[in-house]
Amino acid sequence: MATTGTGRRKGTGGVVRAALGAFGEEVAAQHLVTQGMAILDRNWRCDIGEIDLVARDRDVLVVCEVKTRRGLGFGTPADAVTWDKLSRLRRLAARWLAEHPVGPAEVRIDVVEVLVPRDDGPRVEHLVGVG
Repeated sequence: MATTGTGRRKGTGGVVRAALGAFGEEVAAQHLVTQGMAILDRNWRCDIGEIDLVARDRDVLVVCEVKTRRGLGFGTPADAVTWDKLSRLRRLAARWLAEHPVGPAEVRIDVVEVLVPRDDGPRVEHLVGVG
């Protein structure tokens, strides 16, 4: 059985969630590319957290949080992005820029929601400039 980063065992639910999350991130990346963005980084990590996707939209650096769900039983995927998460994403963006001096004109935080119903293909909602 797979383990988490803390050494605890993951049940099948954790494996399924991880696969759903990876699928959602791929769908989100493809969506951003079709919108004319370039993907600069995926799943970038440091000691304070992770950025799902880093993209360039012309001269804007875009830090993207991807939220994937099967349904709306617990609200929209973006409902899971709290003010604390947005604050962490701002700190992560500063860290990413410190390591990758690309010199953007501005930095933007977006949320990409991916809804994957069991009986249909994925639906994507791109929320621009949420934090």
